[in-house]
Amino acid sequence: MFSQQTKGSATPPAIAIAAVLAAFFATAASAAAEDAPSERALACLAEAVYYEARGEPTQGRAAVAYVVLNRAESGRFPETPCAVVAEGCQFSYRCDGRPETLAVRADRDAAFATAKAVLTGAVADPTDGALFFHASRIRPGWFESRTRVGEIGNHVFYR
Repeated sequence: MFSQQTKGSATPPAIAIAAVLAAFFATAASAAAEDAPSERALACLAEAVYYEARGEPTQGRAAVAYVVLNRAESGRFPETPCAVVAEGCQFSYRCDGRPETLAVRADRDAAFATAKAVLTGAVADPTDGALFFHASRIRPGWFESRTRVGEIGNHVFYR
């Protein structure tokens, strides 16, 4: 496996192994950094989860997060989570006149954890590709024109 060294010619095996390991870990770190969600996308998605699904179980929070991602990937909405969240009054909390401050620490931490899990693919899409949702307690006028996917947590989801 290792060639025999001649005086002043070959690299000692320990140095060669160290170089290979260093290259491997540098490549792995680079790949992990490329797969990591951007801080901006994470913050925007966490904000939407915080305001739209605060207090819901993990699946309910993930469902809301996936609607944002599904929209970004659909070609029918803006192409990034931040642009989707910021578009018009698609998310009611963005148009209520109050500043978006994620004040409740436990809910903020849960929102960020959910957003990261969704962005990295650690959680599957429970909405089957839904692009729309509303709170179960209301009946918006638009819902009849959409295909209902189901109810998750406190929300009803549609394609």
